[in-house]
Amino acid sequence: MQTLTRTSLAVAFLLLLGISAHADERPNIVVIMVDDLGFSDLGCFGGEINTPNIDSLASGGLRFTSFYNCARCCPTRAAMLTGLYPHQVGLIRNGNSLTRNGVTIAEALGSAGYQTAMAGKWHLSRTQALPDHQAQLDWLNHQSQPDRTFSPVDTYPINRGFQRHFGPIWGVVDYFDPFSLVEGETPVEDVPDDFYMTDAITQKSVDYIQEMSQSDAPFFLYVAHTAPHWPLHAKPEDIAKYEKTYRDGWHKLRDKRYARQVEMGLIDPKTSPKPELQGQGDDWEALDEATREHMSQLMSVHAGMVDCVDQGVGRIINALKETGRLENTLILVMSDNGASPERYLNPGFDRPNETREGKPIQYEGLFNPGSETTWGYIGSYWASAGNTPYRYWKAQSFEGGAHTPMIAHWPSGLKTEPGSKTDQPGHVIDVLPTCLELAGAEYPQTFKKNEITPVEGLSLAPILAGQQREGHPALFFEHEGGKAMIADGWKLVQPKQNGQWELYHLAEDRTETNNLAEAEPKRLAQMKRKWQAWFNRVKP
Repeated sequence: MQTLTRTSLAVAFLLLLGISAHADERPNIVVIMVDDLGFSDLGCFGGEINTPNIDSLASGGLRFTSFYNCARCCPTRAAMLTGLYPHQVGLIRNGNSLTRNGVTIAEALGSAGYQTAMAGKWHLSRTQALPDHQAQLDWLNHQSQPDRTFSPVDTYPINRGFQRHFGPIWGVVDYFDPFSLVEGETPVEDVPDDFYMTDAITQKSVDYIQEMSQSDAPFFLYVAHTAPHWPLHAKPEDIAKYEKTYRDGWHKLRDKRYARQVEMGLIDPKTSPKPELQGQGDDWEALDEATREHMSQLMSVHAGMVDCVDQGVGRIINALKETGRLENTLILVMSDNGASPERYLNPGFDRPNETREGKPIQYEGLFNPGSETTWGYIGSYWASAGNTPYRYWKAQSFEGGAHTPMIAHWPSGLKTEPGSKTDQPGHVIDVLPTCLELAGAEYPQTFKKNEITPVEGLSLAPILAGQQREGHPALFFEHEGGKAMIADGWKLVQPKQNGQWELYHLAEDRTETNNLAEAEPKRLAQMKRKWQAWFNRVKP
């Protein structure tokens, strides 16, 4: 029998879905990446935040309940765009440039006749501070412009396969006056008085949809939000919706979200027991009344930021409807990692100390959060509650850091029951091979004279077609000393800073509450060897 090529397999899949494989009828693809979103922040994953538009994608689509990321911004974005583990393409740590031994989805689909566009955060170009601290602050504050670019221009999205790009090159922004904002290669020097980063990303996404829909060629759009990543900046009207929502504290929030998840059938309390909250510093009951109010307002701003993202998703859905593209557009919504516990209380590197006009920015104290002159964070307790039912948070390879909500919506192509859930495991490295299969595009061995590393991801197309996929024999994780491996229903995990290896039977303990490392020494040793062999293979 003749061996099928990847292209013919893709054609067969499209025909299975009843869609012509002719180029102008291949699906459009929109990937929406949210930044530091808690696993349970969205309404369709148990949250109280008002997210009706994303929830509508879930109710008409498919929710993945075992989907994984790389636990941190840069590594996840690199893996999602290339189908490779981040270590293989230069992102073993944050702040590096995406190397050229991998192709981006945009490069691969552009070669296959797709239009490509990106609105939002890149964070895959080398970021390097000026040697003088005050000069760096002046640059961040928009008060001086050194004779240099934000990062090497040849690493910008516009030079990695995206025909259009608007957004910040670095990873952290003042939402009202962002640093490192570019259009293509050109810095955006000034923004309007009513500028807000999330709305600007949404508007560009809508503009790109309208522009690209004038052509018969399909398109790939990457919507890379900065929200709800710190600093906690939101519009007053969005904050006001949640002014009183979080006054009962993080334990009550965890309890309510967990109960909703059980009621929704997202988790089974027998296999996902509710763990204790993790946190650093004083717990809720130890705080005085003023501090509790401040902490509740921080979470209100976070909620307002997520709410605004959802409003933007509604506008993107409407743009797809108005242009007649919604039916044959695959929309994927996910987060780059779990909610963040981070709190940096001093300006520097990517954190300004003044606004453009010279107003000081407050990092500490009981300030009223949300405006440009404050730089707030939700902190560890809220992050732990945000990742209900899982433990820990961003940058850790525990489920709270590396387990992402993921939604797939495709009216004319998805063959699962609307509103259904799948527990089949997936990973962000699976996004590129999925896009290529649906587009009938080849994964190249070379690209622009560069040797390309063989892809690590596996296509999600069988799951979208309502089938059982032969998934990964194992998934691996490593970031700044946080390590993990998932295989055969078990998870090996080591906390950051060289903690002790832990072992969990995920099939019976999805929330990592019963460490079986001492009870299963043979399994522990075998998985450690496999993890080390993987790391030796992928590390630069």
